Amino acid sequence: MMSFRIQAMIIVALAVLLLLILNMVRKRKLELKYVLAWILCDVILIIMTATPEIIDYAAEWLGIFDPMNMIFFLGFVFLIILVFILTVSISRATAKIRRMAQVLSIAEKRIEDLETTLKETGGKSVQE
Repeated sequence: MMSFRIQAMIIVALAVLLLLILNMVRKRKLELKYVLAWILCDVILIIMTATPEIIDYAAEWLGIFDPMNMIFFLGFVFLIILVFILTVSISRATAKIRRMAQVLSIAEKRIEDLETTLKETGGKSVQE
């Protein structure tokens, strides 16, 4: 069992981390959609630190014999979820970049065609 002093220090550290994350979102250094998993994890850790009985109960319910193994299991699950979220974000960004490159290529081709047409007509309007 954790001493009250250690619990208090962990809760303060987690609260400071939460404030730093929220401040970075406020200053637009981080996007909220990428930070939600971190905020959720921070809040869950604060709750579990304040009431360690939750870890014992969850470990017993899942059939995990040692509460420390439960903490490692939760960390592993969190990392898997985070990797999945980031993979989805990268996939979406890649699709957007590909689409923007295609639109840019089409626009550049249209500009080239217009410049060629203007050179061929001697600078006269195409509609004339």
